[in-house]
Amino acid sequence: MSPAGRPRAFDMEGVLEAAMLLFWEQGYEATSLAQLRAATGLSSASLYGAFDSKEGLFKRAVEHYMNGPGTATGVVEDETVSPREAVAALLHGSIDMQADPSHPVGCLIALSGTMRAPGEEHEGVRAAVAARREADRVRIRACVERGIAAGELDADADVDGVTAMIHSFLLGLSTQLRDGVAATTLHAAVDVVLLNWRRS
Repeated sequence: MSPAGRPRAFDMEGVLEAAMLLFWEQGYEATSLAQLRAATGLSSASLYGAFDSKEGLFKRAVEHYMNGPGTATGVVEDETVSPREAVAALLHGSIDMQADPSHPVGCLIALSGTMRAPGEEHEGVRAAVAARREADRVRIRACVERGIAAGELDADADVDGVTAMIHSFLLGLSTQLRDGVAATTLHAAVDVVLLNWRRS
């Protein structure tokens, strides 16, 4: 304990980075408290004192991810470039981020969606990552609508269908990369996804 009985201070950013990398590599369910203690250097008492629970730590790790590697998806909102360029940057940038050897392969949000059957035990975790996926879905849809308005897509294009195609491709990158599919192959696949988008 520190003076006056206060818990010893720790580097919050360092703890969140360590927890993020562990959850990213192993998933929520497979990550144990013992592993989190070892990775963060915190005792169980400190972890629970700071985050209340493993779920609480996971949610903070997800926020940390979204403020770091997860910013790769934010480009789809960039209205200073054409909608087609925004989608291309989203997909190409996500491939580059997810294939970066400096951290676990894939996307923490996509990989955390593969959990056991629904139940109260992990409902908060599922809700946290589902909200992040929904946010991406909404941003992609808005970009598709801009594409139609800009004449890059046909006026009668199926907005929901195009949105689902792009979002499904984005979420599937993690599985492809973890299965050993080369990033160059996935970059080429992006060009196929964009075949129906005219350049403005």
